[in-house]
Amino acid sequence: MLESLLTLLAFQLLGEAIAHGAKLPLPGPVIGMALLFLAWPLLERLQQRLEHSADALLGNFGLLFVPAGVGVMVHAHLLAQWWGPLLLAVLLSTAGTMAVGALLFQWLAKWKAKLPEPGA
Repeated sequence: MLESLLTLLAFQLLGEAIAHGAKLPLPGPVIGMALLFLAWPLLERLQQRLEHSADALLGNFGLLFVPAGVGVMVHAHLLAQWWGPLLLAVLLSTAGTMAVGALLFQWLAKWKAKLPEPGA
């Protein structure tokens, strides 16, 4: 478990180093997560190492929403003041995400159909 948590922290540190060194406008943990996403299919040992920690983190995923809930309660007056633009932003971003996801799915389905069958 400790080894897997250190691996996750190493990816976060690598992302922080890249963000700081390249002066990117992205948070380091996001870059680290993208690097982990890219490394995941290539390194089977990484998958084995992180399996237990990933299950433990996902099992306690609900706890990660506590800070967001506290933020909503603390800033409820701002939400009441800006509910219109916030609602519009949520609706537009949801529609955009669904559209991009659908287009990506169609593109991947066409791409997969062009691949030769394994064993053929």
